Amino acid sequence: MTRPAAVAGAARTTAPVVVRSGELSKGGRRHLLSVAELGAEGIEEILEVSDAFVEVGRRSIPKVPSLRGRTVVTLFAEQSTRTRLSFETAAKRLSADVLSFSVDTSSVKKGESLRDTVETVAAMGVDAFVVRHTSAGAPAAVARWVDASVVNAGDGWHEHPTQALLDCYTIRQVLAERSGRPSQGAGVGCFVGLRVAIVGDVRHSRVARSLVLALGALGAEVTLVAPGSLLPPSLEGWPVTKVSYDLDAVLPHVDVCYLLRLQSERGAGAFLPSVREYSAWYGLTSRRAALLGDGALVMHPGPMNRGVEIADDVAALPQSLVLRQVSNGVAVRMAVLFMLLGQVGSGGAAPDLAPTLAPTPGTVPGA
Repeated sequence: MTRPAAVAGAARTTAPVVVRSGELSKGGRRHLLSVAELGAEGIEEILEVSDAFVEVGRRSIPKVPSLRGRTVVTLFAEQSTRTRLSFETAAKRLSADVLSFSVDTSSVKKGESLRDTVETVAAMGVDAFVVRHTSAGAPAAVARWVDASVVNAGDGWHEHPTQALLDCYTIRQVLAERSGRPSQGAGVGCFVGLRVAIVGDVRHSRVARSLVLALGALGAEVTLVAPGSLLPPSLEGWPVTKVSYDLDAVLPHVDVCYLLRLQSERGAGAFLPSVREYSAWYGLTSRRAALLGDGALVMHPGPMNRGVEIADDVAALPQSLVLRQVSNGVAVRMAVLFMLLGQVGSGGAAPDLAPTLAPTPGTVPGA
């Protein structure tokens, strides 16, 4: 297997970044549907390529020609601000043409099936679809219907792989800074034995599932902290160290406190006596933040419900990485799009991500 240099035109001041080139799937492209089969090596590879694009983002003109002539469609059948804008910014900074597609304003509302709509858009000449959908398995279905790369931007309660990747990148970046080393070349050894508490609505969270899989692959020790009603019916296949119902007891012993949004739109409220009671037991207040050890990090995937999962003053603390997560999300998604679509070497073969796991079966409306 050859490992050619990549990120043409991306990093002028950083060391060369390499990506894997191997067996290619139908159409010479691959998909990112799940973080599950990236493994530690695949995750590390994406984080290394992300380093180069973080450098691009610091330039006065943060744009490179890596995907000039490529077309990326953001297909969102669910409301989103951060993820949609992050992917669109990433594609534009790579010089790709971007088409923003919302199911709410499409012919799906006239009765056209999702498959017919997707195949129609693909026929216009599309290189990649970034798909967010309320149904688990929708991005995998789109990948079967079209000859284009597909990135899962969140599907039902299943997964949100790029969120987990940007979270891992942010942790790695901060730990490298604290040790006085540059992030580039830092590897993923910092995750071995890292103690992470994921707190809140685990039951309805695709972010939690992807993050647990990523952290588990990298050797972190993950504790889920939630009321029993907000835990999944089964944790089989979840590489977690333990489960706790007592946030106060866990906080002094963690390196990262990762708070999840209470997802009322997915019915989380029906599993609780009241939001006030939930916040009283599982919200990160200033009192609870004081229980954290020196240097412990606070993270949240957004959007935050201030006063529920996290207090205003805690969100503003120096160890709160919420805005840094958003900033790094652009670079990580640039890396993913580049590794799927970028031309490598004289042969013009597209670099690939590691093979991905088929998602949890789900119903895809209009299929």
